[in-house]
Amino acid sequence: MRILQINSARTIGGGERHLADLANALSERGHDVSVALAPSSPFRAELSALSEQNIFSVRMRNALDIPSALKLAQFIREHKIEIVHAHLARDYPLAAFAVRKIKDARLVLTRHLERPLNNLHVFALKRVSRIIAVSKAVERALQAQKIFPPDRIRHVANGIDVEKFERAGQAIDREAIRLGLPSHARFLIGIIGELREHKGQEDFLRAAHLIASQMEDVDFLIIGEDGAPDKQYGAHLHRLVEEIGLERRVHFMGWRKDVPQLLHALDLFISSSRVEPFGLVMVEAMACGLAVVATATGGAQEIIADGETGRLVPIGDVEALAKVASALLADSYERKRLGQQARTRARERFSLARMVTATEQIYREALEMLF
Repeated sequence: MRILQINSARTIGGGERHLADLANALSERGHDVSVALAPSSPFRAELSALSEQNIFSVRMRNALDIPSALKLAQFIREHKIEIVHAHLARDYPLAAFAVRKIKDARLVLTRHLERPLNNLHVFALKRVSRIIAVSKAVERALQAQKIFPPDRIRHVANGIDVEKFERAGQAIDREAIRLGLPSHARFLIGIIGELREHKGQEDFLRAAHLIASQMEDVDFLIIGEDGAPDKQYGAHLHRLVEEIGLERRVHFMGWRKDVPQLLHALDLFISSSRVEPFGLVMVEAMACGLAVVATATGGAQEIIADGETGRLVPIGDVEALAKVASALLADSYERKRLGQQARTRARERFSLARMVTATEQIYREALEMLF
């Protein structure tokens, strides 16, 4: 199939890693895959399986950027694109406008969030062939809003290259990785994700304060950066670290390319999100055989079986987060048990191959539709 993926993100998050994995895997399966990115997109380098001529820049400033929509339409015609797949809500209207007069192109959307789409989407998205929900929670939200016919909504859980994360553990010297980190504590707890309020890094830090008051030999890694222009939330987190007196025990790592290696260096992974429709990094941690403690968001409840492949705590309950994390640090057998079962669950339910195969089937369904 001739496929165009569209994503205007200026920073790399779970959705962008999902797109890169999907595009690379589709290309490796023999499809002709192109990707439209914003000029400043940082994840062009992640599209390793695509040739440079299949990656092109489009301004895509907002949902009403008509010149960008026209440029997309021109590309779709010239390359005889069959599937146009948009991944961000602000890109949906542009993609819809681009395909509206192209008879043989079909529009597919991926929805990563539970929050409702707006009136512009209701108006613009009448010709959508399929919309992919990355979790059951997102699927329920889409059905409740009643923008799309129920038979056009498909649930496909995000997948990861499980083998890549497993290989990372086989190829590294864990102690050497730890020696290269700013902490030499006995235990390391980590959180990974863009620094945003809904990702719950503040709750992570408040739990860290409670854990640190009980255990001396544990440090905390915050991996990710604040992608907002004003950087206010990142600055707030730095001030909070000073207020709670953890300057020597909390380490801001910024955005890192070596996430698989860092995960294998950790003793425990925490996801303290207040809202998380899926949570790709939880699956990545599980694939590394790492015990995960997560707040019971919609996404986490679909990924983790509490007490079997990880632990779930109430959203915003800092004391419960600290209590469960401390107990796991003190119990190496339980950490290992949860980590082993988490790795098996990641391999069986969240493989990249499964996700790509399901997406291919959705593309075929879309191509069979008549308008």
